[in-house]
Formats: sequence, C-alpha cells, structure tokens
Amino acid sequence: MIKINLLPVRASKKKESAIQQIAIFFISIVLVLAVVLGMYFFKSIQITSTKNDITAANDKINELKKKIGKLEELKSLKEQVKKKLDVLAQLRKNKSGPAQRLATLSTITPDQLWLTAYSESGADIKISGLAFSEDLIAAFMRSLEASSDYMNVELLVSEQSESAGTKLKRFDVSCKLQSAVIAADTTPKK
Repeated sequence: MIKINLLPVRASKKKESAIQQIAIFFISIVLVLAVVLGMYFFKSIQITSTKNDITAANDKINELKKKIGKLEELKSLKEQVKKKLDVLAQLRKNKSGPAQRLATLSTITPDQLWLTAYSESGADIKISGLAFSEDLIAAFMRSLEASSDYMNVELLVSEQSESAGTKLKRFDVSCKLQSAVIAADTTPKK
C-alpha cells in the first residue's frame, strides 16, 4: 500500500490562503487610504475655493461700502444745496415782501391817522398809532382786512391820550400776514 502524505499540501494551501488574506488586507488598506486621501484633497480644494470666494465677497462688500459712502455724501450735499436754495428763495421772497406791505399800509392809512410803530414777528404783526376818532381806527382796520397782505385784524387797545393839548385816540392793532399763514397751511406735515 502506498501512503501519501497530504499534510504539506494543506500547509501550503493554508500558507497561500494566509498570504492571500494578508495581500487583500494590505490592498484594502491601500484602497481605504487612497479614498481617504482623495476625499482629503477634494475637501482641501473645496475649502480653498470657498476661502477665495469669501475673500472676493469681502472685497466686493468693501467696494460697495465705499460706493455707499459716496452716495451718502452726495445725499448730504444734495440736502445742503436744497437748504441753501430754500434760504435763497425765502430771502428773495422777503426782499420784496416788506416793501410791498409797507406800501400797502401807506395807501390804506386814512388822513388824520398816524402810525407810530410797526413790528413783524414771523406771521404776527403789531401796529400802533394815533387817530382823531374811533371811526378812523375802524376804517383803518376795515382797510387792513380788505387788503391782500393782512388778515385776522384785531384791536388790542384803544385809549384816549393827549398830545400838545389835542385829544387823540391811541390804538394797538394786531393782525396776521396772509402770505405766511397760507404758506404754513400748504407745507406738508411730517
């Protein structure tokens, strides 16, 4: 009978199997490392790209802030110019206004009535004077009310006074400047 020893074949098969398993293990480790390194480099590239995008966005924001600053400066300059133009318009209006009002006042003042004081405070006007009678004062007040410059005419004081032995009536009249009252009514309220 022939005897065959199969032990070395099994041992060689075990050895081959162990070598294959070790090879598969190292190959899988290499593959895992390759995948991990690939993901690392991919994410690294993404991070660099995102940082570049952030830097570009910050640069654009700074550029826009400069433009906004220039716009704000232009708006403030525009407001200053508008205020100056309004002041000029008001000065032009006031330049001819008092002269016109005083001319009107001169034409409507009756004979034997003398004006002693005239003061303006915004839209409020106060006129003082002397007259021979209350009828002259009443006619003067009616003329003031009928004029296009004055409105809301009221008699504040009417009293007897004596000047150089002549009995006169001293009076104080208050009224409103019609153009100032109309301008105040038409301005938009905020």
